[in-house]
Amino acid sequence: MISRDLCQTIINACSQGKVILLLGARQVGKTTLLREVIKQTQVPYSWFNADEADILQAFDSAVTSTQLLQLIGKDKRLVFIDEAQQIPDIGRKLKLIYDTRPDIQVIATGSSAFDLQDQTAEPLTGRKKTFHLYPVSFKETVQSSSVLEAKRLLDTRLTYGLYPEVLNNPGHEKEILVEIAQSYLYKDVLQLDYIRKPNHIEKLLKALAFQVGSEVSYNELAQTIGNIDTATVEKYLDLLEKAFVIFKLPAFSRNLRNEIKKGKKYYFADNGIRNVLISNFTLPEMRQDKGALWENFLISERLKTNAYQGRFANTYFWRTHDQAEIDYLEETDGILKAYEFKWKERKVRFPSSFLEAYPNNETSIISRENFEGFVGLS
Repeated sequence: MISRDLCQTIINACSQGKVILLLGARQVGKTTLLREVIKQTQVPYSWFNADEADILQAFDSAVTSTQLLQLIGKDKRLVFIDEAQQIPDIGRKLKLIYDTRPDIQVIATGSSAFDLQDQTAEPLTGRKKTFHLYPVSFKETVQSSSVLEAKRLLDTRLTYGLYPEVLNNPGHEKEILVEIAQSYLYKDVLQLDYIRKPNHIEKLLKALAFQVGSEVSYNELAQTIGNIDTATVEKYLDLLEKAFVIFKLPAFSRNLRNEIKKGKKYYFADNGIRNVLISNFTLPEMRQDKGALWENFLISERLKTNAYQGRFANTYFWRTHDQAEIDYLEETDGILKAYEFKWKERKVRFPSSFLEAYPNNETSIISRENFEGFVGLS
């Protein structure tokens, strides 16, 4: 089993007197991670899976702190509620447990931020700590094997991604990814009452998959999908972000009049999901879109690295109307770090207009020859 970086972080957080929320897409390993927390903490616990009808009904019926504590059981130090977003009024119920028995550590998981985060935002103000679990990181694969082995398998990771089940079943990657996409990927999104045409979600994701690394227009997406307006496209994209399927990179604009100000790019949380949507599992060297695969991999790995290391950075891309462009920017403590991603190492000149407008900057070119530090390995 691949050791997850968040495991020790969550164990440490158990002593801080907060309800812990663990968010992440279905199948990224939330349950497995919490089983490891149980193994390492060795304290009495209760486990509830809210995907099970009887558990859901029991929590729905428990409306007082006394009823909730009876449900948890005596002498329990840890309480795990898996897929807690399924439980109506979960925020208030977590607050009742916390206020009545602050000595009980509650850990609730959720596969959709639009449910769990929204339901807990007000009731648990000042009472919660939130963590996000992503598909396995490249760094975590190195820690479970070696740098040499992980780099040897890099093309496979770019193609099939890093979902735990994919990693644990070499030779069966395609069928596993198809199952994840069909059965789990946007299950929570499709359960929403106002998603009247599920095929629009699928068409939208496919359209995004072909536009990785390119600026996205809501109007063009609406035209590509057909029979849908731009407001609905924007709403669906927001839902897919909150289901942790995709994430957005906005345009950076401060000083130049010809900078694109409202642009956005979308990336997938996992390369394998992107590839299963377009039914292309050819290895990178034989593909026309290897640059897009590399860019999606690097930015999604950087997202994991920043989250797990507690590094707070504003992230963007940069482009002007005359097509000057930088793939990726991070802003921390007033410093702009500009990155260009290249499949093979070569010299790149950063746009002079950017360097002059933002002199307080650092620039780097990230290629297959030097990417290790960018994804948290040094």
